Amino acid sequence: MNETAPIQKFGIGARMARLEDDRLLRGQGRYVDDLTLPDQLIAYVFRSPFAHGRIRALDVNAAREAPGVVSVLTHDEAAFLGLKPLTDRSGLKNADGSPIAPVMTPQLAVDAVRFVGQPVALIVAHTREQARDAAELIELDVEEAPVVIGARAALEPGAPELHALAPGNLSYDWEIGDAAAVAGAFEAAAHVTRLPVQVQRIVANAMEPRAILARYDGESERWEIHTVSQGVHGMRGQLAQQLGVAPDRLRVMTPDVGGGFGMKLMVHPEYALIAAAAKDLGRAIKWTADRSESFLSDAQAREMDVIVEGAFDEGGKVLAIRADVVSNLGAYYSQFGASIHAPFSAGLLGSIYRVPMMHSRVRGAFSNTVPTDAYRGAGRPEINYVTERLFDQAAHELGLDAAEIRRRNLLTAADMPYSTMGGLHFDSGDCVAHLEMALEKAGYGEREARRAAALEEGKAYGMGVCYYMERTGGGPAESTRVQIQPAGRAQIAIGTQSNGQGHHTAWAQILHEKLGIDPSTVQLAEGDSDALAVGGGTGGSRSLIMAHRVLYLAADQIIEKGKDIAARKLEADVADIEFSPREGGQFRIAGTDRAMDLFAAAAAAQEVLGEEALTGEGAISERTATYPNGAHVVEVAVDLETGALEILRYVIVDDFGNILNPLLVEGQVHGGIAQGIGQALMEAAVLDPQTGQPLSGSYMDYAMPRAADMPMFDLTLSQAAPCQTNPMGVKGCGEAGSVGATPAVVLAALDALRPHGVEDLQTPLTPLRLWTALREGKIPEQG
Repeated sequence: MNETAPIQKFGIGARMARLEDDRLLRGQGRYVDDLTLPDQLIAYVFRSPFAHGRIRALDVNAAREAPGVVSVLTHDEAAFLGLKPLTDRSGLKNADGSPIAPVMTPQLAVDAVRFVGQPVALIVAHTREQARDAAELIELDVEEAPVVIGARAALEPGAPELHALAPGNLSYDWEIGDAAAVAGAFEAAAHVTRLPVQVQRIVANAMEPRAILARYDGESERWEIHTVSQGVHGMRGQLAQQLGVAPDRLRVMTPDVGGGFGMKLMVHPEYALIAAAAKDLGRAIKWTADRSESFLSDAQAREMDVIVEGAFDEGGKVLAIRADVVSNLGAYYSQFGASIHAPFSAGLLGSIYRVPMMHSRVRGAFSNTVPTDAYRGAGRPEINYVTERLFDQAAHELGLDAAEIRRRNLLTAADMPYSTMGGLHFDSGDCVAHLEMALEKAGYGEREARRAAALEEGKAYGMGVCYYMERTGGGPAESTRVQIQPAGRAQIAIGTQSNGQGHHTAWAQILHEKLGIDPSTVQLAEGDSDALAVGGGTGGSRSLIMAHRVLYLAADQIIEKGKDIAARKLEADVADIEFSPREGGQFRIAGTDRAMDLFAAAAAAQEVLGEEALTGEGAISERTATYPNGAHVVEVAVDLETGALEILRYVIVDDFGNILNPLLVEGQVHGGIAQGIGQALMEAAVLDPQTGQPLSGSYMDYAMPRAADMPMFDLTLSQAAPCQTNPMGVKGCGEAGSVGATPAVVLAALDALRPHGVEDLQTPLTPLRLWTALREGKIPEQG
């Protein structure tokens, strides 16, 4: 028998089906709203129907007397319970080193409301229906004030001001790069391209809404909290801060999660409210958002307004890039909202092109809108979109082919390692080779023939070429405990949190590779803050980058302990014991047939080591990032009569370094592309500019991409440039699809419509927008 077969079938690199799917597809998933605690109550949040105004009166007396109601909390009661407001967690400073505007977010509105959907009161009742009925009895009298919803508009002199602590609605004024050097490069440039780019606001729209179930145990003086999250340790710390207690007073648990996309990393105002009310009432309380609440209160994303400029020589090589960015933070800070378009992404301006100099000024603006924060990519999709739009526009103005300007400016394998002015340190990559591979697969040389054929059918054909780069992984810390149990099972406790990525499968494959155990024997125990002292959670495509390191450490520790046990039981020196994962996890005396397997060693752990199971632990603190990159080439056809756009073909060549499981990676890429296509073509959180009322507050008005909108994806996973900064050689893949998709689709649409007189497009590219652009040569308002 070929003894390498088990590792090839299930180990690193294997195309292994997901272990979790059988349970989930059978309806055996367990989400927060599925949980029930004895004698629990139900909460409902009364929210502001006004976008801006002073609260003249708030009368909740009738609600308190309503049938089934146990309690109604307003800000006064919340303050009495000792709740501290939510604060900015970004640690950002202004360019001059001064603090950013010290705006805080109350759990419940104090003296004013500042966006439609802001929590005003919490109703706790025996049933959800009773709580909702009671909310109808609340009388809120607001002296309405003018609103401002746009980022640049919010910074205009005379704009309606939201906070006395943020004069002129300015949160921060931050910059990166060398403004003087960049200005010199622009003065010497043969050509300058200047382009305004707007990135619209979108809603996260996780399949599972936000939810929390909390109880307080007076005897232990601890909270038991079940909530949606992307990491229980971060959630615990944030809740503890708001409750004014030490983190060890909370046990936070997260079961299955139906999508997170960054939004579920954030502590929203409802969570500490529910926890405080549970302690006050001595009863467990559950709150689950409905879909309307999700549209009104989940942290939203993406919105920024950019003026980007590029300086080029006569041959199309970039000399410098600069950008003026205004980020729309919403009415208050979300957890990391202030960082998203500043340190989280501004340094990526210029992407993985050879950009000698760059400078970006980023300002954050408060507006009468839902607060914004991280969403699949956390600013990197936006800045890649801006960069790709700039290079494409420069190519158009210089008369260069879209692929050629990229060939002339992309980094090559010979350039690696390479450091940028934005603070990025690329360790590996072969960008031009990956671009050429994608162009060949897409039939780039045939595009003009395809354009002519499409025109005969009344359609405008275009091909978009995009090369993206994304920063993933790194920090702050991660830990694991792996137990090999005598009963023939292995259990992994780890600080990451699956939101649908397939962590159970991935971590089982790593243990199989290292220890030789059957993946079906591996159990994943995640989402319990009491299980581990430290956990980094899931976000920024960090999970595999961090998890494989700690799993490697734990496996190595298990092997060393197992050798000690085997030496005792087999009556040999430890130095003579070999371990072979390729034999299913066997400890053997070298050169003999005397052996014992991993589970037999675990059974002897109590006798030899005084441990109930054979246990290994691993912990790291590591902030080194990885830089996945790749080419997206998209073909589209736009109906010249209706403006309807169809994606004909989609080719991707991705560099994620070494691949743990191609099937999992493909799923992540496909999902990210779907979200990027949604941003490009249809998704938009639209508000009335006069009243701040949401005009796309449900799926009746907010368009989401469907399967019928997606083409088949032609995806190649190149492993030609493994990452040099982690043992497995991997680069994060979870967000990459969303980073490349939006620019690729938009550039394809521009390529299609430029021959018809359309010089610019702004997302989303709805049929109305494209139809209007074709007929009037201008960009209509969102619609």
